[in-house]
Amino acid sequence: MKPKFYFYSLSAFLLTAIILIFPSDCLVLACNGLNLWFERMIPTLFPFMVLSGIIIRMNLTGTFVKILNPFLGKLFRVSPPCIYGMVIGFLCGFPMGAHVAAQLYEQKQISRQEASFLLSFCNNIGPVYFVSFVLPKLGITNYAPFLFGMYALPFLYGLFLRYTLFHTTLSSRSSWEQTKSLPLLASIDDSVFSALSGIARLGGYMIFFNLLFILPSLAARALSLSDALSDRLIGSIGCLLEITGGIGLIGGAMPFWVLCVLPFGGLSCIAQTYSMIRNTDLSIREYIMHKMILTAITVLYYLILIPH
Repeated sequence: MKPKFYFYSLSAFLLTAIILIFPSDCLVLACNGLNLWFERMIPTLFPFMVLSGIIIRMNLTGTFVKILNPFLGKLFRVSPPCIYGMVIGFLCGFPMGAHVAAQLYEQKQISRQEASFLLSFCNNIGPVYFVSFVLPKLGITNYAPFLFGMYALPFLYGLFLRYTLFHTTLSSRSSWEQTKSLPLLASIDDSVFSALSGIARLGGYMIFFNLLFILPSLAARALSLSDALSDRLIGSIGCLLEITGGIGLIGGAMPFWVLCVLPFGGLSCIAQTYSMIRNTDLSIREYIMHKMILTAITVLYYLILIPH
């Protein structure tokens, strides 16, 4: 038996034991994840998942981005469906970027290379979430340089990739072959079913990764840390597990750390992205690699912007 199976078995055994020994603490953490999913993710993400699914299935992506196509089409030299994936990925935020890229690929409106290209830079924290939740939590009032760091850097990274890594493998079609579209009611039905399945999986990941906050919490108890230091430890590690729960704990105590972790998104974001693309042959390893590169670029940017 391979060593990793021993590791997985031991981890599962220890986590099960922790849940049984500290049921009250684990219940609170799991409920936090459930509340975040129910109060934030469902109202803000589910309608976009349904609407985007309808647009894709009815083959309306080209019409949706008609205004932006002359600019972005010439800049990136990609097809209108690919531009649609870029726009939705940036405007609606994580994990809609991965969700739309996978749907466009499954519907054969874009190629695998185009889907991989979208996945490399379009799956980020949403601007509404960033402006309404993250920046106020961090006590930041001057939004402009941080909006640049969160969205302009991935945009420029995508532009760089288009003319380097994807220079010869990506289509530069000015037109594209439209696939057969579904009728409205069939599109709505398929989209609702797909969105329900996707949103349920995302909720499960949020609950599970919030539950893992018990590990740094127990470490803080073992070290007999004060409440302030305990929140910092749990929050800083929590950001690597599930970003929203971690930010909620750490608040404005460590803004530089939070801003640098946001492009990566945490393990929960990685797992949720995998759930969006698992039925395709898109590579989660390539996605993680690009996220790590973007994180490194962002760290460098904030080191220059926020001297320490």
